[in-house]
Amino acid sequence: MPLPSFDPAAYPSQLAEKVARFASDFAPLGVPAPEVFQSEPLHYRLRAEFRLWHHGGRVDYAMFDSDDPKTPVLLDDFPPAAAPIAAVMPRLRERVQADEILKRKLFQVEFLATLSGELMVSLVYHRPLDEAWEAAARALAADLGVQLIGRSRKQKIVLDRDWLLEEFELDGRRLRYQQIEGSFTQPNGGVNRQMLGWARRQAAGAGGDLLELYCGNGNFTIALAPLFDRVLATEVSKSSVRAAHYNLEANGIDNITMVRMSSDEISDALAGGREYRRMKDVGLADYRFSTLFIDPPRSGLDEATVKLARGFDRILYISCNPQTLRDNVAALADTHGISAAAVFDQFPYTHHLECGLVLTRR
Repeated sequence: MPLPSFDPAAYPSQLAEKVARFASDFAPLGVPAPEVFQSEPLHYRLRAEFRLWHHGGRVDYAMFDSDDPKTPVLLDDFPPAAAPIAAVMPRLRERVQADEILKRKLFQVEFLATLSGELMVSLVYHRPLDEAWEAAARALAADLGVQLIGRSRKQKIVLDRDWLLEEFELDGRRLRYQQIEGSFTQPNGGVNRQMLGWARRQAAGAGGDLLELYCGNGNFTIALAPLFDRVLATEVSKSSVRAAHYNLEANGIDNITMVRMSSDEISDALAGGREYRRMKDVGLADYRFSTLFIDPPRSGLDEATVKLARGFDRILYISCNPQTLRDNVAALADTHGISAAAVFDQFPYTHHLECGLVLTRR
């Protein structure tokens, strides 16, 4: 896919095309008209990464067009980048350019920002990092006011901490999330807030208990927990589970039980399969699940999880891949219909579209 152009004037028509395609693809499944949540047309990305291109003694940020993958596209700026990233990019390049210790064999730069203004920079090298690099990097981090990490093969140097604390308001609550370097976080913070708000409105009044699969660092879990008596949340990534536990404490939430299990393992446990050591302190029989919340990877739900979903009266499904979402909804069509739909434009100027559906038992 070629590099997109970022023209705010073209954004409304591009979004309209994506929404029309979604409506057409899901029409055979009886989808209602979706709510549409658009992005800011510029400065919306909280994550960005670039190659550092060395040429003629100079370094520049670079990206590559898939139609011409060997030719770098050099960048002076990156219009989608969130304000903290956009402000630091030129200053970082100038500092790296002027310091041979920081510049030598620097291969890639990765940025992670928050809506609350924190910023982390990861510098990736094709050489071992030594004490001289660390001293130069500490001076750079202090000058830029960022968290800074250096990485090379089998080496990671964290100068202060390898996480940021995101904070924002949602429905009158101040939510806090630890975001760990290298772990998944939502790239478009403004649209993420809209996703959380939509999910809360769909879950309002459901009551009972919630089962959440693929919970990550608790992005949705923290927002949804007050709407349910209890929440059982599962995630397989160790770093995400660690961040989720931090986030439970940071938000003062005590009705969530976190279990590090995959979706097929929890499906097996709920179906009365083998005993899992990680579930020994969880009284599954005591839960009264009213709702299943799922936000799976692009591959969608496996067969065991589709079977598990059939047992729920209400399913809240967030998807980053409309194709696998359609396949999963079609597999559930004999037991569940679509009662609400939404699209969330996490990635303007691309074909990607995040979707949300509410499925209710027929």
